[in-house]
Amino acid sequence: MVHCGDPETVCGAYTTYEDEEMNAKERMAIARQMPVELTVAERITNFDEIVAGYSEETAVLEANRCLQCKKPGCRDGCPINNNIPAFIALLRERQFEEAYWKVRETSSLPAVCSRVCPHEFQCEGSCVRGKGKGQAVAIGMLERFLVDWMVANDRNLMKECRLPGDKKVAIVGSGPAGMTVAYYLAHKGIPCTIFESLSQHGGMLSVGIPAFRLPRNIINAEFEALKSCGVTLKTGVTIGRDKSLEDLRAEGFDAVFMGVGAHASRKLGLDGEATTEGVMHGVDYLRRINLGEMIDLGKKVVVVGGGNVAIDVARTALRLGSSDVFILYRRSKAEMPASMAEVHHLEEEGVRIEMLAAPVKIHQKNGKLTAVECVRMELGEPDASGRRRPVVQEGSNFMIEAHSLIPAISQNVDHTADNGHTFNLTNWGTYDTDPLTLQTSVEWIFAGGDDVLGPQTAAKAVYQGKVAAESIECYLKGQDLMSDREFLCKLDN
Repeated sequence: MVHCGDPETVCGAYTTYEDEEMNAKERMAIARQMPVELTVAERITNFDEIVAGYSEETAVLEANRCLQCKKPGCRDGCPINNNIPAFIALLRERQFEEAYWKVRETSSLPAVCSRVCPHEFQCEGSCVRGKGKGQAVAIGMLERFLVDWMVANDRNLMKECRLPGDKKVAIVGSGPAGMTVAYYLAHKGIPCTIFESLSQHGGMLSVGIPAFRLPRNIINAEFEALKSCGVTLKTGVTIGRDKSLEDLRAEGFDAVFMGVGAHASRKLGLDGEATTEGVMHGVDYLRRINLGEMIDLGKKVVVVGGGNVAIDVARTALRLGSSDVFILYRRSKAEMPASMAEVHHLEEEGVRIEMLAAPVKIHQKNGKLTAVECVRMELGEPDASGRRRPVVQEGSNFMIEAHSLIPAISQNVDHTADNGHTFNLTNWGTYDTDPLTLQTSVEWIFAGGDDVLGPQTAAKAVYQGKVAAESIECYLKGQDLMSDREFLCKLDN
């Protein structure tokens, strides 16, 4: 893809309208602006960010595609409920700083969400311009432009924080939910300490997403902003092992937020999965690589799954020297939950996807993986997820030679932090919280993000962080958790 830089010479007959109001027909005539991307040859040997941000002219041109709908579906499609039409209207008037702060009214992590959210399933998926054969407004790219513009122009990104009061909160986990709780409480004058079990902060943002999708300086900048507002960050401390939740209570923390995420790999259930050399699970592989470990998967790598973790594993393995990488997915491409932009990049880079196929047996010699036996699938009736259920085609077994097998079929919640406490849990092993306030069965403990929702998007974790922060503030003030609220958890979030 190329950059649409000069609207008159590159984008066809469209002429810029700087000094006059455009009508809907003129807006509809503007094609979606495509960003500059690194070529395949440039990107497959490194972890540099692939997609460049918009220039000012391109951002304004893209913003002019917005129809400013009276009933904006984009806002309903955003888990955080960002006022998308309002920030786009400011952007196209070149009021970039004002547009940035309009986003910050509702989002604690716009630099992150604008880069990693699957926009085609959220805001852009609800954009009226994307219905039928049209292309949605590039809402994610416009949000990213505002953040990048603020940084490039050395504008202040920090809101004034209140002086700290006498109540304090412990946050277990430094992912997007925990970061958001800390952001909102610190700005209300409630000191927070984040306890992160890993050596790096950021949770799955840092150890589950490769740097070519989310540069580490973006994550670090968010934590610098938190620290400037008085948030204390402690890495390498595992709650439930190094200290208990009761220890936090004894240390004077008046409430606790559980944002431990979902870092435990879900297993395929095949014989030899845990003992065969060459079998490693997706989030474990990404975590080890992102923490600086070098892992040689060999030339032939088979990844199982159709979500973003599977895509990230395959693309990471390719960059680290595995030349024959492909994905097994048991449904068709239309059912893949991964971002289609990431799937497109994956295929550009030469990773094959074997649709309607699933592993059924691990073959090994002297304890080392040699091949994966698979079966063909066909799609039956829809299951509880609404997607058609994959059904095995009898007698369709086939073999794939492989040096590594990386299942990436979802994650579960690790409950190490629970030691010493009994929480009500759902059938999925997530925390069973009040559906509106996110209070757990332990009165002074709240939870949100993937450990409540299961593996979900950063934006949904951010929204639950906002809800939990407000609930914690009410709890610390001795107020009813349901009264006088700005945020309540969406029942379908």
